[in-house]
Amino acid sequence: MADLTSNFLGIKSPNPFWLASAPPTDKEYNVRRAYEAGWGGVVWKTLGSEGPPVVNVNGPRYGAIYGADRRLLGLNNIELITDRPLQTNLEEITRVKKDYPDRALVVSIMVPCDEESWKAILPLVEETGADGIELNFGCPHGMAERGMGSAVGQVPEYIQMVTEWCKKYYSKPVIVKLTPNITDIRNPARAAKAGGADAVSLINTINSITSVDLDLMAPQPTIGGKGSHGGYCGPAVKPIAMNMVAEIARDPQTHGLPISGIGGVTTWRDAAEFMALGAGNVQVCTAAMTYGFKVVQEMISGLSQWMDEKGYTSVDQFVGMATPNVTDWQYLDLNYVTKAKIDQDACIKCGRCYIACEDTSHQAILMSEDRVFEVNDSECVACNLCVDVCPVENCITMVELPKGEVDPRTGQTRGDYANWTTHLNNPSAQAAE
Repeated sequence: MADLTSNFLGIKSPNPFWLASAPPTDKEYNVRRAYEAGWGGVVWKTLGSEGPPVVNVNGPRYGAIYGADRRLLGLNNIELITDRPLQTNLEEITRVKKDYPDRALVVSIMVPCDEESWKAILPLVEETGADGIELNFGCPHGMAERGMGSAVGQVPEYIQMVTEWCKKYYSKPVIVKLTPNITDIRNPARAAKAGGADAVSLINTINSITSVDLDLMAPQPTIGGKGSHGGYCGPAVKPIAMNMVAEIARDPQTHGLPISGIGGVTTWRDAAEFMALGAGNVQVCTAAMTYGFKVVQEMISGLSQWMDEKGYTSVDQFVGMATPNVTDWQYLDLNYVTKAKIDQDACIKCGRCYIACEDTSHQAILMSEDRVFEVNDSECVACNLCVDVCPVENCITMVELPKGEVDPRTGQTRGDYANWTTHLNNPSAQAAE
């Protein structure tokens, strides 16, 4: 049977599923319920400096994006860091860690970007017995306007500076949480590593306005007739998050830097995909807020079953396995050829493949008078759109053209691997010759 035990930076937990720093980890009551439900770890909702607590809005805090079946695809969150007193949080963290020593407990922190502020809070957090800290350099709203959150995460020099302070005044693992609101995620990751970070976590939320109330003519959620940008999270951000995880995992300057993957993890498969791209564990928020804490039980059982089927006995065995297969476009095989094939027995004759191809692609699907759909190989460029719009899984598949056979579309014989760097149409390649 698969062993889901996770050892991330020496922080052990019974499984790689952690709750991300967010409303679900705001207080002792929530965290205890999460552990009892089966979560391997939590990152406590972000703490701020001692003094007057942060003030959150008292109106709506979330905006939503739904799929056609009203399945929640994304949340826009305008809530800030914890609005509970620092001492209250510290006392609760101490109690929870004492009662659940086998579960991971990491504390998220965000304080002003000066050394004294970090020097003051770090010993207090260390006294709680928590396993590590996560530096919140990602929050894009409210705190960023105060020179914290993503305002730090968008400046690599600040990331390195603050990370160095934390390594100086704190003895346990330091995880740097990165903002996706940046052009190239590799630069802040490199800065975190240069500052001595033990790991990075990503992504934090994406700057967003999810919808506009057309009666009030204001963004939602609406507070007194006004709205603000917030942080976007949920299943819709997963592709963005996975790309950024992969960029860090395959960058020569950050390769080997441990990663905690965040962004739209809803199922065991999502988690496995993040981990295959290089994440050592995953953090979850929106799925828990949508389905409750027990959603982790499906994640655990699903991942365990999949690992058994594949013969993996530990999670470490497949972490990063997909990373070598992530490449730049210019290195893709331009001689690789596939053609769409329609399973006539599975086809329900809806015509979605036909209309998509006819109107927006390459007119490669033919329709007979009795609505039989067939692929015209001489026009098919293998764009895969028909597969994506077909409502029947595996009804349309892409079949590889064997090497040595002639592509009916181009009239060329499929050859061996060749990419854009050596292609005859590439002026740079020609110049190099």
